[in-house]
Amino acid sequence: MANNKVMVIMGSDSDFPVMEGCFKNLKKFGVDYEVHIASAHRSPEKASTLARDARDNGFSAIIAAAGLAAHLAGVLASNTILPVIGVPCKGGALNGVDALYATVQMPSGIPVATVAIDGGANAAILACEIIALKDDEVASKLLDYKKELASSVDAKEVKLNDKLKEAGL
Repeated sequence: MANNKVMVIMGSDSDFPVMEGCFKNLKKFGVDYEVHIASAHRSPEKASTLARDARDNGFSAIIAAAGLAAHLAGVLASNTILPVIGVPCKGGALNGVDALYATVQMPSGIPVATVAIDGGANAAILACEIIALKDDEVASKLLDYKKELASSVDAKEVKLNDKLKEAGL
């Protein structure tokens, strides 16, 4: 079995509400995770060390959540060969657009996979999909999840058609 562990690094404890969905999804799919707070600007050595040591410590991917200047994911990606998934967090005058650009606009050779602003839940799904490449149990759970998503759409369609009939439309 492949490493089945994700490192989650938040720029601040204030990022927790955005990342709560991430933690719930990692747990749902049976993927172990470890959480740290590190800043690209206030504790760059800690951030770099976490990234450099992650592979040797058995991690398969890193999720990085940060707002405003949001350089955390890039700093991490520059210090590891593991996939880094950036979560730009909403905040400041630009409501997270600055964080989105800072996370997604990486120079050639230092990629960061980036999810939507405040997309912590999707970051976990992407990390699980990476792990599922070599872990059949996680893959099976993801397949079941995708079926649940499709079923929920079908159920909404039935409900909508019932409303239309009730309204005589």
